[in-house]
Amino acid sequence: MVKVRTQDLLDQFKLELVAGKDGVHREIFTSDISRPGIEMTGYFKYYPKDRLQLLGKTELSYYHDLTTTERKDRAVNLCTDITPGIVITRGMDIPEELIEACNQSGVPLMRSPYKTTRVVSRLTNYLEAKFAPFTAMHGVLVDIYGVGVLITGQSGVGKSETALELVKRGHRLVADDSVEIRQEDYDRLIGNAPPLIEHLLEIRGLGIINVMTLFGAGSVRSFKRITLIINLEAWDQKKQYDRLGLEEETMKIIDVDIPKVIVPVRPGRNLAVIIEVAAMNFRLKRMGVNAAEEFSERLTTMIEKEKSSLDSEFD
Repeated sequence: MVKVRTQDLLDQFKLELVAGKDGVHREIFTSDISRPGIEMTGYFKYYPKDRLQLLGKTELSYYHDLTTTERKDRAVNLCTDITPGIVITRGMDIPEELIEACNQSGVPLMRSPYKTTRVVSRLTNYLEAKFAPFTAMHGVLVDIYGVGVLITGQSGVGKSETALELVKRGHRLVADDSVEIRQEDYDRLIGNAPPLIEHLLEIRGLGIINVMTLFGAGSVRSFKRITLIINLEAWDQKKQYDRLGLEEETMKIIDVDIPKVIVPVRPGRNLAVIIEVAAMNFRLKRMGVNAAEEFSERLTTMIEKEKSSLDSEFD
């Protein structure tokens, strides 16, 4: 489980720490951000105190209209023992009552010079990425013409060698051997390499090579969305493989179904070219061009014409 602390926000977004420095190591447990508008009226029954609190122009304007006693009461109630922090936007002046309450309770009080909507968006995106469901898979992830292709298969089937040939053909390596995958949205999987093996490729007989050093910075990527899975398997003479491409298989990773293609491996087959073409064909399908369906429609039309001519002869 990834741990996110308030100090991480200070480092990532260059926020100004105004008060509550004793609590910068408080842990954040959710990506949800609260804008305590109703709480400013004094209603704290459903106050989500475990969330990061964000005060914009609306909240602070209302706060300034309160009496001194009411301001102190709201500030004390906002600052609980589990509140990870309070963020003030637009670089606005912060009331002394809030600064005092944060120092006493140890709740970090931070300030950002940017607009409220921008701060909410950036903080939410950052926290959702950190708290996204996570898994790891054995395989190779390559960016081919903008398509994130995850190459899977048994150990020794030739995944890394194929990835090397794809890099030589101008495509970009994301991860080899182990791919860390996180689900950033309901239908979006992002893959990256573990820091230990980033930009490295293992080739049996050669050992470990640094792809970025050999082929340049344009040959690697830090992360890529996974949109296609190609599974390499040893050729089985008894197995019937799809020859038209009408069958569409999927593979479920976390909660997302990803299109999957099975490519049999045997001597003489250029796997790099096949995978490259599979990626291009996948792009065409997303653009509405499906060669297999076009062939099926042509075949159906031809059969119907032949049938009609035969019927007319017998008539």
